[in-house]
Amino acid sequence: MTTWKMARRAERLNPSVIREILKLTERPGIVSLAGGLPSPDGFPVEALRAATDRVLTQAPREALQYAASEGFGPLREWAAAQLVAQGMAVTAGQVLITTGSQQGLDLVGKVLIDPGSGVAVESPTYLGALQAFAPYEPEFVPVAGDDEGPTPEALAAARGARFLYLLPNFQNPGGRCMGAARRDAIAEAALAQGLPVVEDNPYGELWYDAPPPQPVCARLPESSIYLGSLSKILAPGLRLGYVVAPPEIFPKLLQAKQAADLHTPGFNQRIAFEVLQDGLLEHHLPAVRARYQAQRDAMQSALERHLPQGCHWVRPTGGMFFWLELPGGIDATALLPRAVEAGMAYVPGAAFYAVAPRADTLRLSFVTVSPERIEAGVAILGQVLKEALQ
Repeated sequence: MTTWKMARRAERLNPSVIREILKLTERPGIVSLAGGLPSPDGFPVEALRAATDRVLTQAPREALQYAASEGFGPLREWAAAQLVAQGMAVTAGQVLITTGSQQGLDLVGKVLIDPGSGVAVESPTYLGALQAFAPYEPEFVPVAGDDEGPTPEALAAARGARFLYLLPNFQNPGGRCMGAARRDAIAEAALAQGLPVVEDNPYGELWYDAPPPQPVCARLPESSIYLGSLSKILAPGLRLGYVVAPPEIFPKLLQAKQAADLHTPGFNQRIAFEVLQDGLLEHHLPAVRARYQAQRDAMQSALERHLPQGCHWVRPTGGMFFWLELPGGIDATALLPRAVEAGMAYVPGAAFYAVAPRADTLRLSFVTVSPERIEAGVAILGQVLKEALQ
């Protein structure tokens, strides 16, 4: 009988807590405020259909053939131009197209993390990043923060780490956005202690009140890596993201990419470029923002009306999430089955902590649910919390 022997890193691979929770929401009638998916109502279906036709008409052989590992040249140039407009010193030669920005996280981990090396992360932080980095066996270093994000003085705990992983714009899960002064201070502190920064920005275009400040990476051109995504502004099914890296790091990221999948589908890249070069975002994104803002406002209003005293949250100015801190030592994971039984679902917050998880936290998503369903779901949550406090 054959016995498979797993690699040590396989022990550090774990299922996504969020995707496991989503299975609970398949019951009829459940109001799910759990998923972190963009609304399918915002997908530019007709523009993508027309772009697909143009690609298959004008360059079918090239689109369906193997392609360069770095990515489709015009799409790389588009990404670089977007970042230059935000104040970053970037060339297309520094842009690596990836199969979603999630692959970018994996490539960063593969190239920069050794077993036992320190990786500084926000507390809480993006669960997908923890999953991507964990197989490379880092020692996660939590960086304390407040409602705006990590504090500069907290970076002292990360001295000697390989890098600091940041989500400054409408963070998943916290929804918080780092102000310009805080970005300046974080960049200054990181530079002073020789701490590279990996900045992840999947939500930056989903702003409601005002665009977010200049990227942290703009302040650290030689000691930062930037990750971008087209999933939230076009469609996640295209699986398109990109990594921007300094020249000394880029070749190794490229080699890791080649080893992983040779290249991101060139067909998808060409379709995306077709719609982007036509200026779709200028016409498409305002409508998406308006829809999401209305849903954000509906959730803010519902939380104010239905949640018991002692709950803490910050109204997000963009993105897709509210982050709740619960009163009375309520364990959100233990409470979830009662919430599902009552008719709604959320994501417990403990999974978003690399170290010392807080059980009294949870994440709510508002972009895939109508204002009426948001009202119903939050009302159920409020009642379940009130019962738990009795």
